[in-house]
Amino acid sequence: MASKTTLPILSALRTSQHSCISRTPFSSILMQRASRCYSTTTTEDAPPPFLQKIKADLKTAMRAKDTPRLSVLRAILSANLNASKTASPIQTDVQLVALIRRIQKSAQDAVEDAKTAGRDDLVNKEMEQVRIMDEYIAGSGVQTLGEAELKTLAQDAIEASKAAGTATKSVVGDVMKRLAGALEGKDVNRKALAAMVKELVGQ
Repeated sequence: MASKTTLPILSALRTSQHSCISRTPFSSILMQRASRCYSTTTTEDAPPPFLQKIKADLKTAMRAKDTPRLSVLRAILSANLNASKTASPIQTDVQLVALIRRIQKSAQDAVEDAKTAGRDDLVNKEMEQVRIMDEYIAGSGVQTLGEAELKTLAQDAIEASKAAGTATKSVVGDVMKRLAGALEGKDVNRKALAAMVKELVGQ
């Protein structure tokens, strides 16, 4: 039989255990466990909607045995995978369109090389891939700003920059900063734009 001395100790232990349990309701424990089961992935980490379409189209092209389209889609997905392993992964539709533009530029260069080599078969192959990429860029949902639109924006920004008293040698940089907001979320060849601004400024 437990001694009289140990009984208060056991009673205190039971009270302590009971108070610990009561402070943490079972529903709270379930909620904590459930919260650990859910992914912490945010909408910012979700793949671009345009990328989802490309993946779906790859399956369709495989079933249809559409070789030219398959080549294009595989090139895009491969480039996207490579980008995911760098410090600058593709996270938006705009970035994905820019990636396709770079792949398309390589195809256009290949067309010129094939023409020089007299390889009409390769010319036709690369031109078809360029056409398919144009199709995807047009259907991406990302607005493309053409040369005329960019020129208008650039001229307005140049006038605003000069009116603000910006030094001539600093106008180009100031104009590009002023255009940043207008270009956000749009498909723009920024190198071509910078060259256009320099020409308009007279540098």
